[in-house]
Amino acid sequence: MPVTLFRRPGPLLLALAGLGLGACSSFSDRTRDALYAVTPYRVEVVQGNFVSKEQVAALKPGMSRQQVREILGTSLLTDVFHSDRWDYVFTIRRQGVEPQRRHLALYFKDDALDRFEGDEMPSEEAFVATLDTKKRTGKVPQLELSEAELKNTQADRGKKAPEDTAAPLPPLPASYPPLESSR
Repeated sequence: MPVTLFRRPGPLLLALAGLGLGACSSFSDRTRDALYAVTPYRVEVVQGNFVSKEQVAALKPGMSRQQVREILGTSLLTDVFHSDRWDYVFTIRRQGVEPQRRHLALYFKDDALDRFEGDEMPSEEAFVATLDTKKRTGKVPQLELSEAELKNTQADRGKKAPEDTAAPLPPLPASYPPLESSR
């Protein structure tokens, strides 16, 4: 009987192919939804100097380059052709967060800050809030010990640690073999 099955594999293969194709159409609808829910990992890209609203408020016309550098840090872009202009550019791309780009240009005249212009900068607190993508839900755990737990920990401190019951280590060898073979 097995001989006749191998002589005419066409009906059997046709039935298996039909079952496979029928399963594929229903399988693809379910898996398509699942695949859209799964996203690949994307690397967080942070470039430049973050400049906050508080740092911009500290800038005053007439400040020296060194004073500006102490407040904002070294500029990301220093143009060779425009030595009296510093550009602070900040970009961040994170998974699950809208990409952010900020720009601040400072103009100097005779090594003193003349003026500055750029995007509206967020405060440090607002910026950190935009980075926090984790939804915090649930009850906050209690971080204090109750009176009974406190007494138990104080009682445990008075007890001695149990003796180590492990077998003693064997003694070290008197000499070690040479690292290189002698010739």
